[in-house]
Formats: sequence, C-alpha cells, structure tokens
Amino acid sequence: MQFVNKEYFLLLLLLIPYVLWYFLYRKKTEPAMRMSDTFPYQFAPKSWRVRILHLPMLLRCATFVLVVCVLARPQTSNSWGEKTVEGIDIMLSMDVSTSMLAEDLKPNRLEAAKEVAEMFIAGRPNDNIGLNIFAGESFTQCPMTTDHQSLVNLLHFVRTDIAATELIKDGTAIGMGLANSLSRLKESKAKSKVVILLTDGSNNMGEISPLTAAAMAKSFGVRVYTIAVGTDKVAPYPMAVGGTIRYINMPVEIDTKTLRQIAATTDGNFYRATNKNELKKIYKDIDELEKTKFDVKKFSRRYEAYQPFAVAAIVTLLLELLLRITIFRKIP
Repeated sequence: MQFVNKEYFLLLLLLIPYVLWYFLYRKKTEPAMRMSDTFPYQFAPKSWRVRILHLPMLLRCATFVLVVCVLARPQTSNSWGEKTVEGIDIMLSMDVSTSMLAEDLKPNRLEAAKEVAEMFIAGRPNDNIGLNIFAGESFTQCPMTTDHQSLVNLLHFVRTDIAATELIKDGTAIGMGLANSLSRLKESKAKSKVVILLTDGSNNMGEISPLTAAAMAKSFGVRVYTIAVGTDKVAPYPMAVGGTIRYINMPVEIDTKTLRQIAATTDGNFYRATNKNELKKIYKDIDELEKTKFDVKKFSRRYEAYQPFAVAAIVTLLLELLLRITIFRKIP
C-alpha cells in the first residue's frame, strides 16, 4: 500500500501541542474541590471510571490520525512493471476431436491431458506459454502469455463438444494444428521456441500436411515435441444409447510414423503415452528444456484503499461521543 498525498501526514504534528495542552493545562479549566488534607485518599482504590479517564482523548487522537490517512489517499501498490525473466516460448497444441473422450486414460484422454498440462504450466512460471486446439480445424485458445492464471482458466474451457456440436469440423488436422501454433511463434525473438503437440489419431483433415508443417517449423527454428496419447489396439469409448451411456471398444489408430518424422525434422522428440503416469513423465522430460532471457511487462490495476480508514475513523468518533454523553457526562 502507498499514499498518494503523503504531505498530509505533516498534520500529525498537531497532535503534539494537543497532547501537551491536555496533560499540562487542561486541569486548570476543570472544577475542583479544596480539601485540607488528601492523605487519606492516597491509597484509595481507583474506580474503573478513573482508569479509563483518558480514553476519550485517545479516541480523539485515533480519529484524527485516521482522517489524515484518508486525506493522504491510500492506494494499492499495483502498477506497470517490467522485469527480465528466464524462460522459453511454448505453444501447447492439443487435439480436441471426439476420439479424445476415450477412457483408456482416466477420466478420459482430454481431461488427463488438461490436468497434466496444467501441472506443466504451473511448474514453469516464467515461460511465455500459449494454447492452440485442433480437431478437423484449428484455432488459438490463448495467445502466448506469462499470465498463466488466464491461460489455465481458458484451458479449463477446452471441451470436445466444439467438434461434437459442429462448431468446428470433427477429425484430426495435425498439420493445421501445428501450422496455427507456428503462426504464433514465427515472430518470437526467443532463442528457444517449442511446440508440444498432443494427439490420439492420424491426420485426416486440413489443407496443410503434417510434414509440410514440420518443414515450416524447421525454417522458423521451432522444435516440435509430439505426444501420441492412447493405449494400443482398442480403447473404451462412451456412446449415448437411449438416454444411457454404453461403452464400445474403439480401435486406436495413431500415425506414430508421421509424429516421429515431425519430431525428427525439427530436432524434437517423439513420445508415446498409454496412461496418465507416462504422460506426466513426458511433460517432466520436456520441462528440462533450456531457458532464455526475455522482458516481461506486467500490469495490475490500482484501487483506492481509504474505505477501512474512513470506517475506523467514524467508529472511533462515535465511540468518543458515546463516552462523553454517558460515562463522562458533565453536569453544569
């Protein structure tokens, strides 16, 4: 927290003469009763009213201090900032075709991939990371950013129903998914640029072939790590039948040869994940990538923070007035 008008704190110096007046000269203005000898009252016990005699004065001082704090305009310290961090530019390219609903990975392939990707993002707080999704078509879910909370929020919204409801075409356009990711990385100035491409199928859609996209990645200096997710042979797939869910054994057809060629062309690696633990190990291996320096600009909004001081000032003022008209009331 910071104060915009710090000069108002000079008003606190007024408390010094007030406190001096209170203890040195105030007694002269108060009514008194002359007595020949006060010795018998020297050791008399003090009542609770005597013990809190100076409480109204302390409350008045507290009110004054709080009012000065309000005048000084307290604000949160959030602002534009710029820093240099260590990291790389990464685009996560994730298959969201309906086949990703297969439950050979629990709870299904897509949810397992999202969970592990979120852990990967959390482990690389300084990296510039973006998210691209594809089925029969491809689009960017989140551009590269260091605001990983926003990235994770958008990752949570990734569903296969965008293909099931025909918002985009169903299918597997690996080449388009890779090419769209490259469009976000080609202008990057980072020394290390990476695409992590995860799919469970073979390329059967799109205007750009996977190997053409791999050649583009090599020309841009982008390394591609390909992950083939899914068990061997068959996988349980949920089907809606008469208001219930029944499972069928869906053949697993992953073009591992093409995925290996993509990785080899771009000096990346190919990985095979048949369960969630293997998927975690793959992301951990990729986590060992080299890092490079880049500048990050961060913006946070400023908020006025005078409200707690104003409320406290009102409370202390009302408490002082209450004490003066009840316990410390003076009768003329």
